Amino acid sequence: MKLQTALEALAARGNETLPLIERLVRVNSHSANVVGVNAVGNLLTASLSTLPLALSIETSELGVRHLTFSTPAAEGAPCLLLIGHHDTVFPPGEFEQFELAGDHARGPGVLDMKGGLALIVQVLHALHDLDLLARMPLRFVTVGDEEIGSPTSRAMLEALVPGARAALVFEAGRAEDAIITARRGSGHATINAYGKAAHAGNALAEGRSAIWALARYIDGVQALNGTIAGASLNVGLVRGGSARNTVPERASAEIDLRFSDDEGQRALAAALTSAARAVEATLEGTRLELELTTSRRPWARSAESGALAQRYLAAQLAAGLQGKEAKPMGGGSDANTVGALPLPALPTIDGLGPRGQGFHTHAEYIELSSLPRKAEALLRFLLSECQIAVE
Repeated sequence: MKLQTALEALAARGNETLPLIERLVRVNSHSANVVGVNAVGNLLTASLSTLPLALSIETSELGVRHLTFSTPAAEGAPCLLLIGHHDTVFPPGEFEQFELAGDHARGPGVLDMKGGLALIVQVLHALHDLDLLARMPLRFVTVGDEEIGSPTSRAMLEALVPGARAALVFEAGRAEDAIITARRGSGHATINAYGKAAHAGNALAEGRSAIWALARYIDGVQALNGTIAGASLNVGLVRGGSARNTVPERASAEIDLRFSDDEGQRALAAALTSAARAVEATLEGTRLELELTTSRRPWARSAESGALAQRYLAAQLAAGLQGKEAKPMGGGSDANTVGALPLPALPTIDGLGPRGQGFHTHAEYIELSSLPRKAEALLRFLLSECQIAVE
């Protein structure tokens, strides 16, 4: 096959990509908005309905649908997983718009990661137009709960790993088109502080302030940053008290945790527990309870993922993009889900979506000029990886 023919087929589908992104972005798909999440899934399903893809749907107890589109060839050979998600972080009414300004398209989830989903759709259509799609072992997976840690889709994703030979994750593209080959793990802690209520004017000495205990705890644990290699934490939410003139009986805080390896995770847990005991020892009559949860395992770079990144970087360079490996990312994704399973680890790369900035903020945008080149990089990579000879 002539490469020029393949590139022309891709370009012919390019005019459909931005309109699809707009349709996806204009539907609120906050992770808790089940109707909206599924509506975006329905839009993706409709956009692929003419292609030779078998659709498998897994529905969570809450009704969120996770979708897997498989080519016929994926049933008989180790496949490439193309992974995305169709939920976003913005609740209904908070940030709902789609704007074009120069080279930017701005809107909720346009970068994280509805732009990446649309790129995949464009390339799949181009491959079908070239009569190639049905014989390429591919699975396109998009889940509806990634932004909250993939609690109901994780098992589905993990079950796909034994039948795969590599995973490509289309989260937001990074500066200089850097490809992600490692991400820190994540978790969260809830610290509940208990004291004794009392009237602040008449019986102050009889009370035991849960807020004071929590404040001491927060001061101690925030100081842990920089003391554990590859680990960090952030106290992001604090609640407590019932009235200005009442010594607070209860208070709580939510803490975000990040760690590069299992040792760092264990060290964080031990330090958080030790800090709670230290507060109890200095403020008699108070009690602190700590709850720890792991959201995502740390995904470490492997030689196999590095080699996969180099092959994809070659496709990026040929498409006119830049190319290098990114530093390990602090944020998690489903690359952690599929790439951090026990050995043999699945070669995995991430950050293959369009370039942009501001994900998880009201300034979120993609660079429109990156769309055709990012799509070309994916097309070139799939042709090479599936051993389709081009000239």
